[in-house]
Amino acid sequence: MNPEADPVDAFEADRARLVLIATRVLGDRADAEDVVQEAWVRFARQEPGSIDNPSAWLTTVVGRLSIDALRTRTARAETPYEVNLDRLEVTEDDDVDGDPEDSAVQSDALGLALLVVLGKLRPDERLAFVLHDLFGLPFAEIGTVIGKTADAAKMSASRARQKVRATPADVLPRGSRSERRAVVDAFLAAAREGDFDTLVRILDPGLIWDIHTAHGVTTHVGAQEILGVLRRGDPSRIAARRVLVNNGPGVAIWNRSGRLLGLMICTVENGRITRIASVLDRKVLDSVDLTP
Repeated sequence: MNPEADPVDAFEADRARLVLIATRVLGDRADAEDVVQEAWVRFARQEPGSIDNPSAWLTTVVGRLSIDALRTRTARAETPYEVNLDRLEVTEDDDVDGDPEDSAVQSDALGLALLVVLGKLRPDERLAFVLHDLFGLPFAEIGTVIGKTADAAKMSASRARQKVRATPADVLPRGSRSERRAVVDAFLAAAREGDFDTLVRILDPGLIWDIHTAHGVTTHVGAQEILGVLRRGDPSRIAARRVLVNNGPGVAIWNRSGRLLGLMICTVENGRITRIASVLDRKVLDSVDLTP
């Protein structure tokens, strides 16, 4: 790096790419942002002119930090459907998929996150797979990142690729982002209109409904519980619309005065909603920045 070069400019020029790499490796945008921020802290500590290739250096650091994060995650034995209320990212969701690269990273992140939960890929295999198959880095560079030879890095990527291909189709998420949106939109429309025949078709019979409050989590199994709540409710007293929660399909619900009443995080598979996490914790809802 040129001794006179501004480290902030050098980092910001590569930041978006680093976040994409970390997101695809970790399957979580918030975790990826943490990794990239830590990479920046380490980058800023380096002496001016001590790094010949800032982009390669940052890629190596982000890759190794991502491996550390995966190993820590495995050691904690996190459950696949855990909802971290401190890390909810709620944003508006329009009808356009937006930037193709951004849409791809959201789709890939979800699939790869499931693979990690299932233990299909070791951290080094996953990183080698992401860097080569998704970002086209040569194995010589990947070997430097994961601390192996180029041949060993190639073998790690090959093993990962075989495991990905061998994953049963019913384990991986199905349907494009637009298709999952359509299911959530159909659910909202049927709930507003009291169309319970449609709701029965949309909600999977084995639906798992987790209700998160300030006092803990209550879980119901089966669609009848949520159908009963919808039957007793009055759609005219609330407003609801589709949003993105942690880059996945969700629903935000307000009362007539514009106060956010709740969030629903929806898992959609094969054209049906198979899991809903309802967030009712007032402290969490008050931290969400959405326009009624």
